Amino acid sequence: MLLASFRCFARPFSSSPLTRSAFRNATTTTTFAFSSTSKRAMSSHFTLDTYLVTPAELHDALQKNVHSKISTAPKIIPLCASWFLPNDGRNGYEVFKESRIPHSRFFDLDAVKDPNSPYPHMLPSAQDFAKAMGKLGIRRDDSVVVYDSKELGIFSAPRVGWTLQVFGHPNVHVLNNFKKWVEEGYELESGDVHPVPETTYPVPELDASKVVAFEEVKDIAKEQGKEGAEEVQILDARSKGRWEGTDPEPREGLSSGHIPHSISVPVSELLDPDTKAFLPSSDLKAIFRSKGVDPSKPIISSCGTGVTAAVIDAALVEAGYPVETKRIYDGSWTEWAQRVGPHDNLIVMVEDA
Repeated sequence: MLLASFRCFARPFSSSPLTRSAFRNATTTTTFAFSSTSKRAMSSHFTLDTYLVTPAELHDALQKNVHSKISTAPKIIPLCASWFLPNDGRNGYEVFKESRIPHSRFFDLDAVKDPNSPYPHMLPSAQDFAKAMGKLGIRRDDSVVVYDSKELGIFSAPRVGWTLQVFGHPNVHVLNNFKKWVEEGYELESGDVHPVPETTYPVPELDASKVVAFEEVKDIAKEQGKEGAEEVQILDARSKGRWEGTDPEPREGLSSGHIPHSISVPVSELLDPDTKAFLPSSDLKAIFRSKGVDPSKPIISSCGTGVTAAVIDAALVEAGYPVETKRIYDGSWTEWAQRVGPHDNLIVMVEDA
């Protein structure tokens, strides 16, 4: 089971998405295992050069995309990752059918996961990931742009983008965002989704340096503040009320509160309140600095089930924080609240602080 295998993983960290300027510079030297002919095909079809892409950038790139079923050239594939909390009442796939970017596929967070874990969204095995990508008709040299529902703007798409990166997919982007795509009048389609030809996606290796498991987070929480202990910053994407322990968790029977010494960074603070897109990089950097997040120290992002932790992760990239210092706690609060013991004193409420 993948969960168990994470327990021995240790730092160092490895590469991750870059800031817009750094990504743009890095793409000029990226090497792919393709022939020179394939490289020319890619350069003529793909113009996306940052992790976060605007609707205008995606639209322009899609105009150059090859939609022919017989073409072997790499494609840009919009990948809808719409997902809602269990107490929301909406269904991601139904929302996808109502309105989507043309030629989109749907990535089901509730299906592409570790089926043996009791926690909701633990990473799937490499074999299951490859199978899911193949069923979606995605090839390893395709460029994937993940997007959310227009209702939420930015929510679960960064998690799917991060998952693709963990499994080493070379070309991954997140649309910033579908709400703006709709409001700016770009093309949409709706209704039943036509099946796509399946592909054979190679089984990848998981990049363990991007993930942190329960036992390591527990050790970090116990050692934080002690003389000689490494200072690791744990950022929590849940709402301030859930972090404080004053508001209930959306999952019945789960205690709220927070990991000791963690820092509250609600997703809502990282997004524009009107467009629900990521704030500009300068604003994101100011927010992290105001919360005392030090770019020179390791960072672990957490949330309810590991979904919106990836929003923080993407925001850190956009704010210019070093990619090698970031990881995501996959099980996040749902795992934490169920696994820490009653005498561990590892669930903090504001009245206890």
